[in-house]
This record gives sequence, structure tokens and C-alpha cells, in this order.
Amino acid sequence: ALIGEKSGLLGAGLSIFLGAFAAGPLYLAFPIAETLLRKGTGLFNVFLFVGAWSTMKIPMLMFEMQSLGLKFAFVRYAMSALGIFWIAWAVEKALGEKGQRELSRRYRP
Repeated sequence: ALIGEKSGLLGAGLSIFLGAFAAGPLYLAFPIAETLLRKGTGLFNVFLFVGAWSTMKIPMLMFEMQSLGLKFAFVRYAMSALGIFWIAWAVEKALGEKGQRELSRRYRP
């Protein structure tokens, strides 16, 4: 699977792309994240998807480029990407094996 458990950097990039280009408010990301989990998406990639949805929207980037300048917009975007990766990694580690197994049992038939 492109964004499955062992999808690596390709899966991570695709998860961020999907989150950044998704339309709608943040609360719509959560039922989609649940569906992704049920379909076998890796937990790390689900965290990346929700993080990108909340902080890396393309319309926001375009607004920032116009009103705050290219340098600010791209630095903020890059820092957001790094932050999302770090937070996704930290949450996955904080859950531990037991927490990850519990989520798998809950969301995967």
C-alpha cells in the first residue's frame, strides 16, 4: 500500500500531500483519519495527514506568500513540516507497542 505500515518516505510524502491539498475544516480530517486506519494506513502516516491538514494548507501558503513574503511563507512551511514529522514520531513512540496494537485491534477488522 502506498501509505501503509511500511511505506517509508513515499508514504509520508503522500500523506502530507493529501493533508495539505484536502479541502474543508479540521474536524473533517478525523473521520477520514479513522477510515485511513481501517484501510491499513500506518499510524505515523495518519498523524502526518492530520498534521498537514491542520497546518500546511495550500491556500494558507498562497496567502502568506502574498501578504508576508516568500521567505516567511517557505520558512514557516518548512518548520511546519519538520514539526509534524517530529510530533508524529513522538506520539507513535509515546503510544508504544501496546498502544499501537490496541489501535490496530480497534480500527482494523
